[in-house]
Amino acid sequence: MNFSIAPVFSDGMVLQRDKNINVFGEGCDGETVLVEFDGSAAKAVVKNGKWLAVLPEHAAGEGYTMTVSCADVKKTFSDIAVGEVWLAGGQSNMEFELQNCTGGAERLKNDVTPNVRFYYTPKIVKGEPDYDEKMRNTRWEHFSEQSARYWSAVGYFFAKELADKLGCTVGIIGCNWGGTKASHWMSRESLSHDDEMRFDLDEYDKCCEGKTPDELTKMYRDYEDYNNAWNTRKEEYYAKTPNASWEECLKLCGECRYPGPPCPLNPFRATALYESMLMKVCPYTLKGFMYYQGESDDPRPESYFKLLRGLIGLWREDWGDDELPFLIVQLPMHRYEGDLDRKNWCIIREAQEKVFRTTRNTGLAVILDCGEFNEIHPRDKVPVGHRLFLQAMSCAYGEYSPDKFSPLYKSHIIKENGIEVSFEYADGFTVKGTPCGFELAGADGEYKPAEFEIRGDKIFVFSGEIPAPLNIRYEWTNYGEVTLFGTNGLPVAPFRTDKKAVL
Repeated sequence: MNFSIAPVFSDGMVLQRDKNINVFGEGCDGETVLVEFDGSAAKAVVKNGKWLAVLPEHAAGEGYTMTVSCADVKKTFSDIAVGEVWLAGGQSNMEFELQNCTGGAERLKNDVTPNVRFYYTPKIVKGEPDYDEKMRNTRWEHFSEQSARYWSAVGYFFAKELADKLGCTVGIIGCNWGGTKASHWMSRESLSHDDEMRFDLDEYDKCCEGKTPDELTKMYRDYEDYNNAWNTRKEEYYAKTPNASWEECLKLCGECRYPGPPCPLNPFRATALYESMLMKVCPYTLKGFMYYQGESDDPRPESYFKLLRGLIGLWREDWGDDELPFLIVQLPMHRYEGDLDRKNWCIIREAQEKVFRTTRNTGLAVILDCGEFNEIHPRDKVPVGHRLFLQAMSCAYGEYSPDKFSPLYKSHIIKENGIEVSFEYADGFTVKGTPCGFELAGADGEYKPAEFEIRGDKIFVFSGEIPAPLNIRYEWTNYGEVTLFGTNGLPVAPFRTDKKAVL
């Protein structure tokens, strides 16, 4: 095996300040690697084809060089900054590019030297012929109108606000892919021990059973050919058809086979992107993770709590830090016009909050008010980045304060023919628009819309149709208007008191 340094190390990279700095790559067993950086040095010996050198912590700064040597190979990296490094994981809403978001074009033109740099882990699966070449050809990028067009909008807005606050360079490692499930970002071992988590893994194994590598490759290439032709027909249909519908599209264009057979070359199968993307940047020294994902897990929302909790534990284990900060974006309101409100996104939001409540050093960015009807990709990413920033300051930078959080359900009391609800992180509330969102149910379990009144830091909910309420829920819908906020401007998070209710 030839000596190499992981592709995430390049000119212009950002290293994490005030923590040991991991430098790693591959090579031949027994070879010695020397890493030198700003007067310090670290050695490593290649074992099982891999090497890891650990440099001592370093204060924030810019303009550094690093030299990595092994036998007759010597590589020097320049223009290195030391600051804060965060990994931006998830699916399409984390991937959503700066050029496409609300105000993105203006930002690209007017944001001058924002002290943000970006590394995008290539979206490609191991086994593709150009996998190694694409990995080698990546590099850290400075902000410019051209380069930053393709950056994660959420990652950029988060990083810019963080850089302004901390006064140092912030680096974002983009490691995301639209349409992916949590299981795509997890290892075989982490999924296999629990029946509620392994369903995607079992589907993958069943697809591969009894087939040769060539047969599996042909299966996926045939799907690609079909899907490319189908997408062409679909785009033509939507371009030419006013008031187009999905049902009519399928009738005219044929069966939609996305995401295809879960064979090894398919990125949308269990473990694919954990192996092909995440492990290419692990264990690059980080301050923490931010994660915007869950939309594609809506067919099995009841499994999401275990999946997300397992993913956090796995990533922390891989990076060797059981308390590495992990910031969760709770899903916003969303429903397509033709979809029934199955309330599956409600279960995912509930799971995300439960993980936040039960897992140390996590943050929860509530963006319930940031969704768009009939559009799964909301264009305004500024509030998402800002709310992640608030969580980072509280979770990772020692600036905890209740006003950085959305009000979360705490407890309730049945009184005065209604229900009085107490909240964490709330000193009062404001209403924007027509009050709505609360529902009450009596002994029959049938929920009816309810009115509410603000009583200081509590909410009293009542309904003439439910004179003897037993349970309450708030914004328990895939999509609805959001009108109730804390005095800090952050939306009240959705909740229900009867966790066993039929959805």
